[in-house]
Amino acid sequence: MTYAYLGPEGTFTQTALRRLLPTVPPDREPAHRPFPSVAAALEAAFRGECDAAVVPLENSVRGVVPATMDQLASARMHINAEVEVPVSFALMAPEGDVEDVTVVHSHPHALGQCEDWLRTRLPGARTRTAASTAAAAREVAEAGVPGHAAIAAAPAAGLYGLRVLATGLGREAGAVTRFVSVAPRWSHPARTARERTSLLVSLGTAGPDLVPDVLNEFRTLGIALSWIQSWPTGWALGSYHLFLDVDAHIDTRPLRLAMAAVEARGLEVRFLGSYPRWSAAAG
Repeated sequence: MTYAYLGPEGTFTQTALRRLLPTVPPDREPAHRPFPSVAAALEAAFRGECDAAVVPLENSVRGVVPATMDQLASARMHINAEVEVPVSFALMAPEGDVEDVTVVHSHPHALGQCEDWLRTRLPGARTRTAASTAAAAREVAEAGVPGHAAIAAAPAAGLYGLRVLATGLGREAGAVTRFVSVAPRWSHPARTARERTSLLVSLGTAGPDLVPDVLNEFRTLGIALSWIQSWPTGWALGSYHLFLDVDAHIDTRPLRLAMAAVEARGLEVRFLGSYPRWSAAAG
């Protein structure tokens, strides 16, 4: 199989891909195709250029990733696996010290997570956005401009010939990003004792009033909800989708009954996938 991911080499997404596929030999990694953006990786999977895409869905500090949410909401894509990756950041540059840095390059989420550190240590530095943290590291290395540095995962420094100037930049030491493997088809992953199902409920403009009723259909049947996220449909102001993660497999009777009850309210319920819940112990 060929997997699309947010590149270049050295991104947290590549780390997620390797965690999802730990048995793939290094000489098979050409089957991992880097793309310049999350949207491009998702589009490659949607169009069949790659079999699947591994993309970030949610960060514990900065929230959901819009490109992933948009694709899941608008296209018939399915989630087949998930993985959580701890996120920590380092400041790196071709040369110099922290005090020499005048411009910091990174992905917007990384800059947001490190804004407290930047405000304290580099209050006068300007920021420039990049498509990914690794792309920022590569850009800084290739340009070689004095005073320019990147925020990325520490291993990216070795990949692009940079020096690590500082570590532990993130606002939260325990920050985690959840990644998902998505594809046009659901792959029926082998069932485990820890199952998760992702659903999309189209609320339309009736959104806020119906949310308690929708959630109650699952709770009354003893189904645990582990993630609830509203997302604009783009059809009209105040029109929303509701993303739900429930701790049950699609083939279980209570979940089927809950989905039918929501549909009986005149709402569309779309199945996005059932897959094993990520466990740090298992990973």
